[in-house]
Amino acid sequence: MTDTTTASAETTAAITERNRMYWQSRRGMWELDLMLVPFLDGCLNQLSEALRSDYKRLLKEEDQDLFLWLMRREPATDPTLQPIIQAIIDYAENGSLDQYKGL
Repeated sequence: MTDTTTASAETTAAITERNRMYWQSRRGMWELDLMLVPFLDGCLNQLSEALRSDYKRLLKEEDQDLFLWLMRREPATDPTLQPIIQAIIDYAENGSLDQYKGL
């Protein structure tokens, strides 16, 4: 493969992964949508590989658990998820959600 073909394949893979994560971030609860989708849009490209991996693991959790953790009602059952949970909370508290009001 040429460098251009390799770069194109990597770009396509990254777009596919981001799209998959976007749809997994759309949950069954409005409150979760308002936290996860803006975080994904605003922070995904800046996340380290470790935090990106943690975000993917977080998306596999049940909505009820995510809600409890993101609303700070209970700590995550897996403490290694706490940094990504805190990053999402921080972004929700400090970012603008105006563009997501019509989700």
